[in-house]
Amino acid sequence: MDTAGNAWDLTGRKALVTGASRGIGEAAAIRLARAGADLVIASRKPEQLETVAKKCRDLGRQCWVQPANVSSAEDIDRLAKAAVDRLGGLDILVNNAGTNPVMGPVLMADERGWDKTMGVNVKGPLLLCKALHPALAKSGRASVVNVASIAGLRPATMLGIYSVTKAALIMLTKVLATEWGGASIRVNAIAPGIIKTEMSRAIWQNEALLKQAMAGQAIRRIGLPEEIAEMVLFLASDASAFTTGTVMVADGGETA
Repeated sequence: MDTAGNAWDLTGRKALVTGASRGIGEAAAIRLARAGADLVIASRKPEQLETVAKKCRDLGRQCWVQPANVSSAEDIDRLAKAAVDRLGGLDILVNNAGTNPVMGPVLMADERGWDKTMGVNVKGPLLLCKALHPALAKSGRASVVNVASIAGLRPATMLGIYSVTKAALIMLTKVLATEWGGASIRVNAIAPGIIKTEMSRAIWQNEALLKQAMAGQAIRRIGLPEEIAEMVLFLASDASAFTTGTVMVADGGETA
């Protein structure tokens, strides 16, 4: 692939970002728009999505909102169709939507909590990748970016079910990278540590908990969604044209 010029430029690219109403998803959508991509953004919260869409449009890009619950096969089908129809194809898929409703030991987790976590964190990305495979294969330079977690690389205390789902997402990334490389579809994952999002609010709003969480990091601060968004841009762009099946860790050195 010719990467002459600005390999980070996404002008003319078409992207879909899930879980884009806040946090990493919002930051990723705005960063892709700033790099030149037009987007469809999705989450279960259409009101918050409209705010993010306006920020992308203010950057001169087209951005459409599509409410969706990624654990629903019906919603996935509607989302995939809407994205391709509105954008006229697809080059970039960012599977960012995630959930963590189960806290505590695995022994205490019930079937409903398991199903919900697995449905959003693993089934959703799988079904969306499958639904969008034809459009991605037509791109010729497609990139799928799955937002996993360092919890998928090592067990996270009191987050056993979440850890299992993120480990599954990492393996799904590697499997799809292997199977889809021949169609010029790259598939990579990002494994963030503690990032300042709504999901981690209980930690970063509590000084004692935050200090404890930062104790094992080389960089003694919490990460920012915008820092993960820069990694999304790298993996979405031609700057990573020879990169597939990898997991990029951004955790301040916690797993170093």
